[in-house]
Amino acid sequence: MLERASAGVIYFVATLPTPLVEPAIKRAVTFVDGQNLYRSVKEAFGYHYPNYDLQKLSEAVCQSRGWNLTQVRFYTGVPDATDDPRWNHFWVGKLAVMGKTGIEVFSRPLRYRNDRVVLPDGRTHTFLRGSEKGIDVRIALDVIRLAIRNEYDVAVVFSQDQDLSEVADEIRAISRLRGRWIRIACAYPVSPTTGNKRGINHSDWIQIDRNMYDACIDPTDYR
Repeated sequence: MLERASAGVIYFVATLPTPLVEPAIKRAVTFVDGQNLYRSVKEAFGYHYPNYDLQKLSEAVCQSRGWNLTQVRFYTGVPDATDDPRWNHFWVGKLAVMGKTGIEVFSRPLRYRNDRVVLPDGRTHTFLRGSEKGIDVRIALDVIRLAIRNEYDVAVVFSQDQDLSEVADEIRAISRLRGRWIRIACAYPVSPTTGNKRGINHSDWIQIDRNMYDACIDPTDYR
């Protein structure tokens, strides 16, 4: 808003904000919620264990939009070896290989609690349930932190967790404050069997079909 004076009269002239310059080459970083992606893949394509090759899948998604992939980040909870040795072995092996290939890995032990269910005959059964805590918070913090550090132009989040819609709002605010073109996209699998076909609100949606996913399967079964 510019203030001008003429013949003793003060008036204001509205000015439009300067358009943000869209970079010709866009740097992209992928942020992958491992368990969220696995559940979505299982529902869409029927695979019963996390068989994705994250480097290949991240490259395929970014190449489909003409983005330059600069970093892959992976987040997951890992079960305790004494509670679930099979899946603990799986994740220890898969995460080790990811780290060797340059993927930034963030893992946390699952937190356990006793849950009780009532059986059809009226008896109760108590079992130990593991759950992830803090994964979505860590993804949100990293998306914002890397945006502030100017480490990407596009954040590609592999998750359909709507709690991350607030992160999308923050990225737009950072873009305005810094005067820099920044976007957040949401990549997720879809098929006729997919119930939830929505990406994260206020983000650009990228749907992964069967052909794209099957071209990015990890041939090693760490089970």
